[in-house]
Amino acid sequence: MRQVAAGPRPEVAEPAPWSFPEPSRATLPNGLRVRAFDMPGQHVLSIQLGIPAPLAGEPRDLEGVALIMVRCLDLGTQRHTADEMAELLARKGIALHSAIGERGVVVQVDTISRNLPAALDLLVECLTEATFPDAEVRREVRHRLADIGQDRADPGSLASLHFIETYFDQGDRASRPAGGSRETVSRISAQDVRDYYARVMHPDGATLAVAGDLTGIPWEELLERAFRSWPSNPDHRPAPAPRGLRAAHAGRIVLVDRPGAVQTELQVGGPGPGRSDELGWGPYQVLSFAVGGAPQARIDRVLREERGYTYGIRAGFRPRSHGGLFTALGSVRGEVTVEAVEALLQILDLQGEDLTDAELNHAAGYQARTAPGRFATCEAVAGEAVSLALDELDVDFVTRTVNQVRTLQPQVAREAWDRHRGAPWTVVLVGDAQHADGIRALGRGQVDVVAQPREPSASPSRTDDAGTLA
Repeated sequence: MRQVAAGPRPEVAEPAPWSFPEPSRATLPNGLRVRAFDMPGQHVLSIQLGIPAPLAGEPRDLEGVALIMVRCLDLGTQRHTADEMAELLARKGIALHSAIGERGVVVQVDTISRNLPAALDLLVECLTEATFPDAEVRREVRHRLADIGQDRADPGSLASLHFIETYFDQGDRASRPAGGSRETVSRISAQDVRDYYARVMHPDGATLAVAGDLTGIPWEELLERAFRSWPSNPDHRPAPAPRGLRAAHAGRIVLVDRPGAVQTELQVGGPGPGRSDELGWGPYQVLSFAVGGAPQARIDRVLREERGYTYGIRAGFRPRSHGGLFTALGSVRGEVTVEAVEALLQILDLQGEDLTDAELNHAAGYQARTAPGRFATCEAVAGEAVSLALDELDVDFVTRTVNQVRTLQPQVAREAWDRHRGAPWTVVLVGDAQHADGIRALGRGQVDVVAQPREPSASPSRTDDAGTLA
C-alpha cells in the first residue's frame, strides 16, 4: 500500500473580535421591554419571556407552587381546555415551554415565522387566562411528589439536595429545593396556584426577546397587538432575590450513607463571584475551563487520566443574583473514595501562582474561539438576553466578557482565583459510611454521617376535592 505523505498541520488562527448580536429595542405600552434579534436564515423563531418572580417570593408553607404554576400554564385557559390547547399548538407547529429559576419565570415559544401571530396569541392567552383546573393541578402535584422520591433515590440529586441544605443558611430560600419539599408540595391546591399566578405574572419589569429571521416581519406591530391584553400593574413589586447567604457551619463534610454503594457521588463547593465582579466575568470563565471544565482540565487530568478514580468530574464558577459559587461534582469508584476526596481538595486548594500560562492561555483561546458557536442559534441568543435581563444586565455584557477572555492576561486570572479561595470547603459525599474514618483522617474538619432519607412506603397519590393531599 502506497504511503501518502501528510501535509503540513494547519495553524489555528487567533480568534477575531466578535460581538453578541445587537438587538432592536422597544417598550410596549404595558411596559414590557422587547429585544428583537434579526438572524437571517433562521426561520424557526425563538420567543422567550423573562418575568422577575424570584423563588424567595413563594409562601414559605407552599414552596413549589411556582413550579406547579409553570407546569400547568398551558393546561387550560378561559377559552381552551388542556386538550384543545395541545391540539392548537401541535396543529400550528408551536412549542411552548415554561421554567422557573432563582430569579424568575421564563416562558419560551418556538415557531416558524408565518405562525408568529398565532404563537403570540396563544402565549398571551396562557399569561392572562390560565385557569389551572383542579384535576390538572392535582396531577402535577402527584408528578412533583414522584420527582421528589426519585431525587432522593438518585445519588447525584441526593448530593445536590444535601449540598444546598449544608451550604446555605437555613433561613435563605436557596437552602431548600427549588421545586419545594414533600411537605410543602403536598399542601398546594389549585386555588393556591391561581393566587400565585395572579400575584406574579405581570409585564412590569419583564423582558421579551425575539430571535430569528425577522425579514419582512412587522414584529413591533404584532407584539403591540398581541400583548395589549396583558395590562401593566404599576403597584406590582417583585419579591427580592434571595441573598444566598452561606451557613455559619457550612465548612464541613457530610457523608450520606448508602450501604454497599460501589460509587461515591461527591459535590464540593465554596464562595464565588457574581457576574458583576470588579475583575469582570471573563477570568472566571477561563478559570472554570482550566480547572474543571474539560477532559484535559486539571481535575480530570489527575483524577481520571492519571489515577483512574472517575469517569469525569466537572467544576466551575456559578453566578447567582448575589455573589456566586464554585462547585465541583461527579462520582468516583467507591473503593478509592478517600484518595479521590484528598486529591480533589488538594487540586482545589491550589494558589493562583500554581496555574501555568499554558493552561490559562489554552482555556482563554478555547472560550474565545467557541463563543460564536455557542450563540449561533436563535434559541441561545434569546435565552441569554432574557437571562441577562433578569440579572439587570444588557446584552453588551456578553461582548465585553468575550473580548476580555480573548485578551486576558494570565496574571489577572491568577488574581481572580486567589480572591475567592481560602474559606473551608463544603463537601457532600453520597456513598458507603465505611469511608467515614478515612475521610476524618484527612484532617479536613468536621465529618457528619447521616442516613439516606427513606421515602414513605405508600405514595401519597390520593387527593381530596380541594386538590390537597388526603
